[in-house]
Amino acid sequence: MNLKPYLSILHLFNELKMSKISLVLVEDHDLTRVGLLAALKQVEQIEVLGEAANGHQGVKIIKEENPDLAIVALNLPDIDGIEVTQRLKNDPHTHSTRILILTNTTQEKDVLAAFVAGADSYLLKDIEFTQLIEAIKNTHEGNSWIDPNIANIVLQQIKKPVTAKAELSSVSVNHSSNNNHSVQLEETTCIEEDPQHLFEISPLTDREFDVLELIVGGCNNADIAEKLCITVGTVKTHVRNILNKLCVDDRTQAAVRALRSGLVE
Repeated sequence: MNLKPYLSILHLFNELKMSKISLVLVEDHDLTRVGLLAALKQVEQIEVLGEAANGHQGVKIIKEENPDLAIVALNLPDIDGIEVTQRLKNDPHTHSTRILILTNTTQEKDVLAAFVAGADSYLLKDIEFTQLIEAIKNTHEGNSWIDPNIANIVLQQIKKPVTAKAELSSVSVNHSSNNNHSVQLEETTCIEEDPQHLFEISPLTDREFDVLELIVGGCNNADIAEKLCITVGTVKTHVRNILNKLCVDDRTQAAVRALRSGLVE
């Protein structure tokens, strides 16, 4: 009996089972960083590749290590988490690295700026560790995780009517004389295809609207299926249709486009 095919399948299964989520932690608060690192290293499915206490060092390590995911604090001492996110997402070598913002900041301008810059998930530091691990896994899988405490900010932004063909399309860092850094959102004319035009061409169904709203709310496919009383397979079909109709590549881009354009009434 030829066991080679079965051994090959077993080897592949073991590789998949043993694969870990590699990450880098960028956090300036020493006690927070040390404590979080110690906890993450105890999680079997996670491999910590490095740590950084400021933005410049974080960008450098992430470019060197090329992790699956980076946990980035927002208020870093040199360049903030928004600029770190921008630099990584604009670099073809690190563009695919998932960015999870971990912060205490709940201000609307910071939340929106993070997603416009390219962040995949946004969590507050008072989150339970088990939820953080779940958020890491979901973010690694390509889903957007939004802390429930700030989800309402995103949903309210979605529900705002579109009054002009301008959108939040760039983020700048204002450097003052005392070296403080503040994120400013700049409103510029959209040079991409107007999302409202896309919507007129391929309107979302009522159910797709429901799914889109839950995506923005940070729900994964299983959560959406449970809330809408449908199967996960049906959710995947709706998500695929939403991505096609909005001309985006993934769930995070769909959430950001919805956030920018106000597609959900």
